[in-house]
Amino acid sequence: MLKVLGFRPILLAILILVTPIATSMIVVDFQRFHTLMASKYGSQKVQVSRQWEQLIRQAAHLSDQEKIAQVNRFVHRNVRYMTDMQLYGQEDYWATPLETFGQGLGDCEDYAIAKYVTLRAMGMPDDKLRLIYVRAKIAQGLGHRIEAHMVLGYYATPNAEPLILDSLIPEILPASQRPDLTPVFSFNAQGLWAGNQRANQSPTARLSRWRSVLDRMAREGIAH
Repeated sequence: MLKVLGFRPILLAILILVTPIATSMIVVDFQRFHTLMASKYGSQKVQVSRQWEQLIRQAAHLSDQEKIAQVNRFVHRNVRYMTDMQLYGQEDYWATPLETFGQGLGDCEDYAIAKYVTLRAMGMPDDKLRLIYVRAKIAQGLGHRIEAHMVLGYYATPNAEPLILDSLIPEILPASQRPDLTPVFSFNAQGLWAGNQRANQSPTARLSRWRSVLDRMAREGIAH
């Protein structure tokens, strides 16, 4: 479960902003990743981490559309939804891919982070991806409730309508087909945006949980 960080809601179209070009990729030390997977979650879970490695290594000649489709399927196949309180005993914990795939469980931000890291490891430029904090309208009985939520947005070009990769549904849909989501702010490794303004602070300075997950990933063999 995500906590509101004080940014006012905005129209989804406003999230389509020009971002700096970022071509560096995430590099994974797979030997370290597999070793830690075995030691923390058991040897049977190494099968999942090796499938993850294979997914990344075979992506070189895939189109962006093929990459996001394969990554989305992989995460939904290997992760079931569970709240942070149930899984980690706290309200808002952002897990690393090692933790998410090792547990086979996670909530919205864990799905989004796992997809983001996998796509970046495939060589997807950072300017094509945003972790988007939203308010989601969730059906409840005859009505609905509003819940803090995170999704991953893919931008084919800086001004394109983003495609939304979500934990709530397995389908990848354009933002205009997700009226249940009201965006609040977005970020990636390069920047943090609210409305049509780029924040002066870096995302790691503003978002302590993002800084924490990046630091933990580095110790687990995932270098940005």
